[in-house]
Amino acid sequence: MKNVYKLSGIDKGHRIESRVLEEQIQQAVASGERNLEIDAAGQHGLGGRLWSAGDEPVNITITGSPGQRLGSMGFPNTRITVKGPASDDTGWLNAGAEIAVLGHATNGTANAMAQGKVFIGGNIGSRGMTMTKANPRFAPPELWVLGSVGDYFAEFMAGGVAVVCGYDPQNPENVLGYRPCVGMVRGQVFVRGPFKGFSQADASLVPIDEETQDWLFTNLKNFLEKIEKTELYDKLARIEDWQLIVAKTPMQKSATPRMSMKDFAKNVWESELGAGGLVGDLVKVERDPIPVVATGEFRRFVPVWEDQVYASPCQSSCPSGIPVQQRWAMIREGRVDEAVDMALNFTPFPATVCGYLCPNLCMQACTRNLSGMAPIDVKVLGKASINASLPELPPLSGKKVAVIGGGVAGISVAWQLRMAGHEAVIYDMEKKLGGKMSSVIPNTRIPKEVIDKELERMAEALPHVQLEKKLDQADVAKLREEHEFVVVAAGAGKPKMPPLPGIENAATAMDFLGKAKAGEVKPGKSVVIIGAGNVGCDVATEAHRLGATEITLIDVQKPASFGEERKAAEEAGATFLWPVFTKEITGKGVALTNGDFLDADTVVVAIGDAPDTAFLPETVKTVRGFVEVDENFQTTDSKFFAIGDIVMPGLLTDAIGAGRKAAMAITAIMEGKRPESLEKPQIDKTRVSMGYFNPRVREFEEVNTCAMDCSSCGTCRDCGICEAICPQAAITRVEEPGKRFEMVVDPEKCIGCGFCAGACPCGIWTLVENDPMG
Repeated sequence: MKNVYKLSGIDKGHRIESRVLEEQIQQAVASGERNLEIDAAGQHGLGGRLWSAGDEPVNITITGSPGQRLGSMGFPNTRITVKGPASDDTGWLNAGAEIAVLGHATNGTANAMAQGKVFIGGNIGSRGMTMTKANPRFAPPELWVLGSVGDYFAEFMAGGVAVVCGYDPQNPENVLGYRPCVGMVRGQVFVRGPFKGFSQADASLVPIDEETQDWLFTNLKNFLEKIEKTELYDKLARIEDWQLIVAKTPMQKSATPRMSMKDFAKNVWESELGAGGLVGDLVKVERDPIPVVATGEFRRFVPVWEDQVYASPCQSSCPSGIPVQQRWAMIREGRVDEAVDMALNFTPFPATVCGYLCPNLCMQACTRNLSGMAPIDVKVLGKASINASLPELPPLSGKKVAVIGGGVAGISVAWQLRMAGHEAVIYDMEKKLGGKMSSVIPNTRIPKEVIDKELERMAEALPHVQLEKKLDQADVAKLREEHEFVVVAAGAGKPKMPPLPGIENAATAMDFLGKAKAGEVKPGKSVVIIGAGNVGCDVATEAHRLGATEITLIDVQKPASFGEERKAAEEAGATFLWPVFTKEITGKGVALTNGDFLDADTVVVAIGDAPDTAFLPETVKTVRGFVEVDENFQTTDSKFFAIGDIVMPGLLTDAIGAGRKAAMAITAIMEGKRPESLEKPQIDKTRVSMGYFNPRVREFEEVNTCAMDCSSCGTCRDCGICEAICPQAAITRVEEPGKRFEMVVDPEKCIGCGFCAGACPCGIWTLVENDPMG
């Protein structure tokens, strides 16, 4: 069960002020609380303005009686559930919060709302959904009402969607109240049940098409779940019971059709003022276009097609360097197999890591996030890469490189060396390759068959492996003499154990996870984990799988865990405590310095691991226990490279990327070249236009949908928009044999207007100042 922070609107028998309770809520969120339960006593503004949490979700449950302006100015991170009714102005000026009221709400519900969703499990009072707003960059605001609404509903509504279900209404003969939709200029109102008209001057009834019906009934399920009335779905999901009211456009509202400028000039201007008009003898109006529009060398600005000059944000953020959007481009062109196989040029583990274990930095960097859209889900393509085909390997060059360590980093560098035509020999002291990924990461996070299949594919390319091989300095010295280079990828295998009394009563995280995966440990019912990072969370989920029911993670600071690992631990019912300090570990649990004692059948220490560098020669310098390297991962001994956790703790993708860079440097040196970086600068996200994509797409389930909704930052997607929008027809698509197409500008037609740069969804057109002398 998640930690719940409880607050009360009553203190020592007296109701506290709204201001005071709000300060308590703000302080709790600022200190890291994310699940709050508030026993309200009429306080106003509960759940609003919780911006200090950033993008982290804040869940608020309100019992008792909330006052006015519930969720006012709510942020998109906020989820509020009221177990009873609510007062006036629920969701007033809502900027993204999701508010569910299980009972009735009174006047002004969703008044002036700009984003977010308000769910009402009963009826509402007057002036609901009034003066709403809708920014096309974000999802429109939504109001869902199970019953009916009061008078002046949707008055001056300027955007959003309202759904009135008409179930058990306050007035069975009129579920929309008196004078709805007056002054409505944008938005939609779905209504089920009888109503006595609406403002015909401002809105009209329209048919519900199939796409709109799908949206309504899909979201109806979500609404009923939020108000805990899922049993009503079949009763409410009959399309013949629903009607749709939409705002009229300005053209529809106008009594006369819009007059074109040409007709205005002829029928109004000239007849009243021009020829034969009041000042006809004084004014001579030229109707021909102005001919003086500069082209060629006289243009002030020149458009430049910068296709593939910049890297997309997703590629720049990926430590492995995978050109994510190029793979989506291949899929758009129907080359799905090529897109899948392409990943093997950058990583030997495209399915294991990209599909399951990576926190997906590429998705966090996706340009779509700036517009409030869901990022393209690269996991879909990652999981499809399990079927990637091993590329044809080049003949061996006769040059050999020793790789110490058969984890992700070691396999990655060996893989890249073999792709470049060189022989890599892996030495590892375990019985099986894969390092921590194979031995300790729980099967709940990655299916065993996925890892096994990718290791099998790797073994086809890298047959030279020495397992159960623990090396000392003499062995390493011999490897140095027999190989062109030695890559150290031995990881961090020494658990950090604090000097606490009774530390011998605790297990290390790696030992526990290894035994858990092998089915060789029984943790008992209660488990305490010292260290609440992602590894600690993995211990928690494994302990839960093995039968533990009381799992506690403790830390001296706010837990550093995040992503899938933290989510899985919370779903397993783990409790997080911080800041707390351990005094002693006994055979019965953990004693804390604050006097508390945590009972435990098993205690696990998960505060990190340190490298073992005793086998390295003195020529390889270490700093604070880690190997020192340069930008190419070369050590102070020119024949040694080092990558992975022995250099710096990091993600699996960091290890894969380091292996690729080190292999490229080694290959360049063996070929007598200077190592060079192939990384491109990242494109400025503001150059990319998201106006062409549907903001309602929130989930991606297959690769073709991902490919079509990718904005293709920095690489032309061949959409032809620039060619079509150019007012001078100055842009032409040119394709030469053996070359990728390019968009060519005719300088004698181009006027430097910038339409191409402004309209390009990919951000590849830019305007530069013209320099006739340059």
